[in-house]
Amino acid sequence: MNADLVYVVAGVGLLLTIVLPTLLHRWALSAPMVLIVVGMTLGLSPLPDGLPLDPTANRSAIEHVTELTVIVSLMGVGLALDRPLGLNRGSWRSWGSTWRLLAIAMPLTIGAVFALGTALGLGAAAALLLGSVLAPTDPVLASDVQVAGPQTEDDREVEETDELRFALTSEAGLNDGLAFPFVYAAVFIALGTTSPSAWFEWVGFYAVGKVVLGVAVGVATGKLLATIAFRSASRSLRVAERGESLTALAALVLAYGVAEVAQGYGFLAVFACAMTFRSAERTHDYHAAMHEVTERLERLLTLFLLLVLGIAVSRGLLEHLDWRGVAIGLSLILVIRPLAGVLALRRDPRLDRGQRWAVAFFGVRGIGSIYYLAYAAGEAPRLGSDWMWSTVAFTIIVSVAVHGVLAVPLLRRVGALEP
Repeated sequence: MNADLVYVVAGVGLLLTIVLPTLLHRWALSAPMVLIVVGMTLGLSPLPDGLPLDPTANRSAIEHVTELTVIVSLMGVGLALDRPLGLNRGSWRSWGSTWRLLAIAMPLTIGAVFALGTALGLGAAAALLLGSVLAPTDPVLASDVQVAGPQTEDDREVEETDELRFALTSEAGLNDGLAFPFVYAAVFIALGTTSPSAWFEWVGFYAVGKVVLGVAVGVATGKLLATIAFRSASRSLRVAERGESLTALAALVLAYGVAEVAQGYGFLAVFACAMTFRSAERTHDYHAAMHEVTERLERLLTLFLLLVLGIAVSRGLLEHLDWRGVAIGLSLILVIRPLAGVLALRRDPRLDRGQRWAVAFFGVRGIGSIYYLAYAAGEAPRLGSDWMWSTVAFTIIVSVAVHGVLAVPLLRRVGALEP
């Protein structure tokens, strides 16, 4: 693609990201749906051949771009949540719906996809990886069913009572990092690393140690940056006083980088950093300014990825999709995730029956799934098969379409959206 055409495509896409949220607010359409369709239309147009759309050949680039998009989104999610998370019992209980979704719904989803995949003839590694990459709800494409952002004093009571949006937002913030141990388990199986000592290492380091390290680094980074931004002895370092919102970008890059160097999970570190920073001076307007920066950057990155996904689909990304991939994708979206979510939330006193089904249903799949697959393919190349890429892309597109169409009417039906 020549440089002039790149500018045209980027300009059209950027304009769409600006106007679509308002234009589609009351329609049964979402901005991601329209952007994918625009990408597919561009792919069907007489664009020059040789576009870097092959996911196998461009795996590394895909991994890093999707990685950046997810961590930017996680920072925004962490800053948006007004409900504090502390060590006291009351705070943990207020996050009860989140823990149920993470501890029950996600493992059930992974297990069900794994069982279905093996029943349809997939190997253990491929079936487990498919379950792992598709189980997490996506913080990037689920904005229509998440909390809007840091609330004012007048609006905070609304956020506290909107358990549906809180559950979906907090789940999306945490489950990206918590899916990583299962991705590593699939890589272990694919590489033949299945000795007892290897599985002891998986439990001790990949399932526990890296989680603890990621959270610890995120909390420490958040506390350090909050102390500097709000309470530094030097006025020049108290960036909150002058509203320097780019601190959000510094925070997410620092938290992620330090966590990865320390061999912890960077996704968890970014979310923990944002939550910790948010807990300092909770009512300060600075949080809203930081959230706005991350939200705008997330939109730009998402624009690029959705357009490329649409172009890739019209240029053969789904060529290797077969009935097994269709069955797995549809089963996940329409059966597995909803049932797993309802089972997890069946005794949650904060949600009524309709809200439980809504939370269970809105398990949006998206950019995080692409990242996990690209990462796993880099560790064990045979996991990055053309069929796997086609199946994951198909599931994302169906999720964007189904959840995008149903978001407004279902939220309105359960009372989470004004008529």
